[in-house]
Amino acid sequence: MESTLTARDRVGVQDFVLLENYTSEAAFIENLRRRFGEKLIYTYIGSVLVSVNPYKDLEIYSKAHMERYRGVSFYEISPHIYAVSDNTYRAMRTERRDQCILISGESGAGKTEASKKILQYYATTCPVTDHMSTIRDRLLQSNPVLEAFGNAKTLRNDNSSRFGKYMDVQFDFRGAPIGGHILNYLLEKSRVVHQNHGERNFHIFYQLLEGGEQDQLSKLGLERNAQKYHYLVKGCCPRVSSINDKNDWKTVRKALIVIGFHEEEVEDLLNIIASVLHLGNTQFGEGEDGETQITTEPQLTYLSKLLGVDGPALREALTHKKLTAKGEEMISPLSFEQAVAARDALAKAVYGRAFTWLVAKINQSLAFKDEVYNSSKGSSSVIGLLDIYGFEVFQHNSFEQFCINYCNEKLQQLFIKLTLKSEQEEYEAEGITWEPVKYFDNKIICDLVEEKHKGFISILDEECLRPGEPSDISFLEKLEETLGGHAHFVTHKLANGKTRKAVGREEFRLIHYAGEVNYTVNGELANQSVNSRTAGSVICQSDNQILSQCFHREEVTTQKRPETAATQFKNSLAKLIEILMSKEPSYVRCIKPNDAKQSGRFDEALVRHQVKYLGLMENLRVRRAGFAYRRRYEAFLQRYKSLCPGTWPNWQGRLADGVAALVQHLGYKPEEYKLGKTKIFIRFPKTLFTTEDALEARRPALGKTIQAKYHRIRNAVIQSAWRGMKSRRKARRRRHAAEIIRKFIKGFIYRHYERCPENEYFLDHQRFSFLMTLVRNPPKSVLDKSWPVPPPSLTEASEHLCRLCMQNMMRAYCRRIQPEWKKQMEQKVVASQIFQDQKDSYPQSVPKLFVASRLGRAHTLTDTLGTHLRRLVYGVAVTKYDRRGYKARPRQLLLTSSFAVLVAEAKLKQRIDYSALRSISVSSLTDGFMVLHVPSEDNKQKSDVVLQCDHVIEVVTKLATMADKKNKVNISQDSIKFAVARGKEGVIDFTSGPELKVTKGKKGHLLVTAPQLNPR
Repeated sequence: MESTLTARDRVGVQDFVLLENYTSEAAFIENLRRRFGEKLIYTYIGSVLVSVNPYKDLEIYSKAHMERYRGVSFYEISPHIYAVSDNTYRAMRTERRDQCILISGESGAGKTEASKKILQYYATTCPVTDHMSTIRDRLLQSNPVLEAFGNAKTLRNDNSSRFGKYMDVQFDFRGAPIGGHILNYLLEKSRVVHQNHGERNFHIFYQLLEGGEQDQLSKLGLERNAQKYHYLVKGCCPRVSSINDKNDWKTVRKALIVIGFHEEEVEDLLNIIASVLHLGNTQFGEGEDGETQITTEPQLTYLSKLLGVDGPALREALTHKKLTAKGEEMISPLSFEQAVAARDALAKAVYGRAFTWLVAKINQSLAFKDEVYNSSKGSSSVIGLLDIYGFEVFQHNSFEQFCINYCNEKLQQLFIKLTLKSEQEEYEAEGITWEPVKYFDNKIICDLVEEKHKGFISILDEECLRPGEPSDISFLEKLEETLGGHAHFVTHKLANGKTRKAVGREEFRLIHYAGEVNYTVNGELANQSVNSRTAGSVICQSDNQILSQCFHREEVTTQKRPETAATQFKNSLAKLIEILMSKEPSYVRCIKPNDAKQSGRFDEALVRHQVKYLGLMENLRVRRAGFAYRRRYEAFLQRYKSLCPGTWPNWQGRLADGVAALVQHLGYKPEEYKLGKTKIFIRFPKTLFTTEDALEARRPALGKTIQAKYHRIRNAVIQSAWRGMKSRRKARRRRHAAEIIRKFIKGFIYRHYERCPENEYFLDHQRFSFLMTLVRNPPKSVLDKSWPVPPPSLTEASEHLCRLCMQNMMRAYCRRIQPEWKKQMEQKVVASQIFQDQKDSYPQSVPKLFVASRLGRAHTLTDTLGTHLRRLVYGVAVTKYDRRGYKARPRQLLLTSSFAVLVAEAKLKQRIDYSALRSISVSSLTDGFMVLHVPSEDNKQKSDVVLQCDHVIEVVTKLATMADKKNKVNISQDSIKFAVARGKEGVIDFTSGPELKVTKGKKGHLLVTAPQLNPR
């Protein structure tokens, strides 16, 4: 932090404690303004972090920034929310004491964003397992759910938290997050039924209407138009440019799933949200007898369905009330105004209790459930995050502002006490005399509010409990009677002439630590009243599982009057203070620079207002009451030792003696500093600034001194180090080479033994050499059968690799071939299956490609013979031999996809369906004869066909493939019999000879002589 002091005139000081004129509010705000102008939004007041909302994204929250602050001393680098997060985390780990971070500020100051940044820091930097990852995700996803149900658009902030939140994050002994728990305070339930102009209701209502599916909205009886609902139109602001309700709805639904909500629970929760909207649209009127009645029957129908209650009973509860007198119950009708108030009270109660249930459900999902782990004491620690509303002053301040400011009074009291306590403890630990600090103790204001029998809340409870109809005016009179002489309480009646003009007749003024605030008593008692017992008796019988858990039958049947809202808040606040007192606190004070939410704009009047209400000047004054600066001896001496010849370059004695020698040389006066046991305390910032300026002036000369001192020995040291490194590296290489050779020779000797330490290096080298040879010189093609000889241990693996290599090359080859060539190969494979080693002319046909047609005018034949030959696949010229006399006649054999035909001079002579073709016969010689066998019983056929062709291998292959007769091709050695007519057979005899010759034999046989190329 000290390194930035030289630039203090431009960017201000990083710690307000170092302000010269620390009592000046103007100097305080000017320092804030300077830092804000340089986009430095964080500043310290000792250990307190002051954060100014920049209203834009700054590049200071990346993972790299998180790592920069991780494990670093608090004051070592610039102020940041991550520094507070890390300092708190390390204190929890090292001291094993629970910690808490208190975040406060008014609406729009960035409290919620600060708590998010702290949670993100822990989620990113803490160790995590699979289970802890789930907890981490649930912790992060609880934010959008709570924001949807507890945040709203206000005049000051588009995403203002309308409730106070305290979250405990539980860590295990390793520092990993393992669970969490949330407490909520003072939800602004009045917002459910009323919003000021320019404000909205809670986000969830608009998200449901904008993002819900149409079927879902129809089931809930809702329309996709916020203007239709009485509770959503009072602020005249259904849409906000900075909010995308549709996308936020998707985020909330996803978050509910991550947290662990069941679909039935989500459905019940949405029913409650829809019922609040229908309650707002429930209207009242006067009947014929003047009684109040509901005039909107559809709303009542939806309400009874969504709330899971009886319709007539709900109607009765909204228009009548039960009174108990002397043990007897009486039912009295409500006036129009009372019915509207009862409706609004029910809407607030239903929403408020549903919100409490929602928080409890989130707590169940965050709870750490390892019983064994929980049973071990001291196994986990906690860091609490308190995101609480700051001091508020409006033109009209209601009961809710009173509670908020009362909460800030208690927190300010706690803050001052703990700050003074920590200061006193540090002084005592260091042996420094503690000087009492004068400060304003706001205990007198806290007692004014909470003192038994005399305090504001006790008077309010008493007024609510007295017989008759209490009124706001009677309550004000009671306050004047009881608190009239108190210095911090003023009313119109009690005020002097000048003050009386500023206090209304229905107002009272409290003088808080942060200033004067006027509160109105209008509606004060109404805010304390509990729900109508009539309505409560109906809701506690609801079929909605959430409502049945929120409303209990005992509340209706008990004769004891419930606590008022003020007493409930006072008790919950007392529990919160008790929780905070048990932890070591850290503080974040949030400030918003302007009301327009514009980046770069700094409104001094608004900032001054917040500085006052946050009590920052009081905090600074307490912190500066003693010494402005303190550092451990080693850090102070390490930084400034160059300023004293006695401590430079190194101090060999005790650290305290070294610091004493240093400050004596610098000329510190006795009243400017004190030396403790481990730290030096400097009273005035000016003393530190002078020291820092001296260091800055010393640095150029110090650099030259260092260069001159080490220039003489630099080359010698570097050369010596380099030669030594080279020699050591060479010796290591030689030792390594000798070891390798020794292992190799021993392995070669033991190469035929089982694997053992003596031969494992050699065997591994053999395997490696074989595999590398294979990688460098693999087979180049499927015809390349070369393969390196493997070592014995890799014989089986080599066979597998060879097979896999060939398979891969075959697949690659098949993927590369063109469709035409693939078809050619398929036909060649069929020909091989039929004729290989069976027919003498087959070897000569192998290198010759099969063609699509052997007829040059196939298209002419197709046009002439008609459309039934349009699907011609193949054509070839053949010689047909008659059945009688064996006269040779030229023909064309045409093959289609389903039949073959014989054609002569463009005339169809014979058609052979593939289904009728029984088999094909050929000889084993080189002749081109083939016989197509067809059923003689078929009148359509003319018995078997004897053909001769120069391309018999090609013709038979194509015909057998198209007719699916590959297994019906017969290859005969001597003769082929064929059917001439019914009951008659012809025979073709085959003999070997010097040349091809066809003649008619003696017995009527056809004699074919053909050369035999491959004698068998």
